[in-house]
Formats: sequence, structure tokens, C-alpha cells
Amino acid sequence: MRILLISMFVFSFLLNSDSQELDFHDAFLENFQNSKPEFFRYGSTGRKANFKWKSGKKAKETDDSKILSFKIDPREVAGPGKGPEIISNKFTHFGSYATRLKVPDPRGVQPNVGAVVGYFTYHNDPEKGLSEIDFEWLLADPEVIYMGTWTGESGKLIRVGRTINLAKGIIYTTEYREDHSKTREKLTGSSQNFPEKIEAIEGFDASAQFHTYGFDWQPDRIRWWMLHPTTADTVVLWDYKGERGIPQHPSKYRMNFWHTNNWSVETNSKSLEKPKERFEVKVDWMGYRPF
Repeated sequence: MRILLISMFVFSFLLNSDSQELDFHDAFLENFQNSKPEFFRYGSTGRKANFKWKSGKKAKETDDSKILSFKIDPREVAGPGKGPEIISNKFTHFGSYATRLKVPDPRGVQPNVGAVVGYFTYHNDPEKGLSEIDFEWLLADPEVIYMGTWTGESGKLIRVGRTINLAKGIIYTTEYREDHSKTREKLTGSSQNFPEKIEAIEGFDASAQFHTYGFDWQPDRIRWWMLHPTTADTVVLWDYKGERGIPQHPSKYRMNFWHTNNWSVETNSKSLEKPKERFEVKVDWMGYRPF
């Protein structure tokens, strides 16, 4: 009991130390009803073009509510952060995160486009390293979802990740990797690879309608999930409780849309082309509730 109390005191002290240095968000729901978001700032490092983002835009799919619109610039260079991106005004930490969004469908116009929609937390601390948790969709195949984390110091980053095809009920990979050492390790066991099978959602397509996605971040566990488009039940995509790869320090809450020329979707190795049109991501809302 004495050891437990000491451990709790140390953990509490560390959190309080962070709180003294950083400014944290309380629970919020950003519904993008106004031209200036309440809880986010625009943070693109790419070309300055007004069309790249708009908050408070009307959308026929969301009835009377308004959305955040991201449009990719065909003239933009490749790279994360170059396209439209929003970043939380304050830090977030352990808690429940959720969003409702719809990715664009370029397949009828440009089936080999190289473009990524990212929903994630990210902060690279100079002393503690990277803290990132992500959902990602590559437009060339909106049936495929990527999820995972990045931790560690620059040049020695660690990834735990899972790639699935939700329409077909396929888990392509669940793995641990260290790019600097070329380490690749398949994750197994109930703590690292749950669920072991994914039930297909017939007709799932991230570009066909708005879907609600989320992740619950705890010190020893991260659970990625979505709401079933028909039943609204919670579908667990990955419940990771491994000893490696769970970020521990605070991060910033983000959404972005960017061109990639070196990462193709799992099902189409040719999907690296520069976007030819202003494809549009639509975000209904983003929420956060700290634990």
C-alpha cells in the first residue's frame, strides 16, 4: 500500500508539473458554426490560399448545421502540414476524442491520387520526444483506415499501428516498428492485437457519408473506435494495451489534409500522384473530454 501511495503521489506530481507549465483544454465540442473556430487555430505551413480552409460553411449533408471545409491546393508541395491544418489552442492529454467527418472521393477523377486526411494528436517535445495518436485515410481507397501512435525522439521514432479494410473485414497489419533500425514486429496476444478479427461493415466507404470516429487515450491503453453507420453501436477497431508505444506526455489536437508522394494506400501502389483538383474534406465537429 505504501508503494502504491508513493507511486500515485509521483504520478500526480508529474501531471501537476505539466499543468503548471502548460495550458490545458477542458472538455469541449467544436462544431465549426462560426468563421473562426473557438478551440482551434489555423496552422498550415504551406501556400497561403484562402480557399484551403473555411469554418462555418454550409453543407447539404448536415441539414442546418455548418462545417469545417478543407480543400487541397494542386500547386502545393508534398508533406504533412503543407495542406490545410487546424491545431488546438491549448494542450490536451489523457481523454476521449471524437469527430464526425467525410473524406473526398477522387476515384472518378484521379484514382491514383496521393493524398492523406489526418485526425490526430501531435506534439514534439524537445526533451520528452514525440507524442502522436492518429487516424488516417488515403483517398485512393476510402475503405481502408490507418491508426496508430508515434513516440520517441527524432531519428529514433517508434510506431505501433494497425491497417484495416472495414468494408471487407480485413486486418492487413498490426505491428511494431522502428524505422531507424528497420525493426518490424507483428503484434500478437490479447493486449496488443485485440480484436484479432474485424467484422466487415457492408458498403463502408469513408467518402460516401459522414462517419463518427474516436479514440480513448489512457496511460496504459488506447482504444480506436467508430460508430456503426446503421446501428450507431460502438465498433472497436483496435484496443491496444501493449507496453510500448503509448504516448505519456501532453499533445495538441489536430486535423489536416495533405499530399503524399511516398506513401501509397495499402491496395494501390500507384497512388502517389499530385492532386489535380481541389478535393474537399468536410468536418462536422471535433470533441474532447479529459479523463
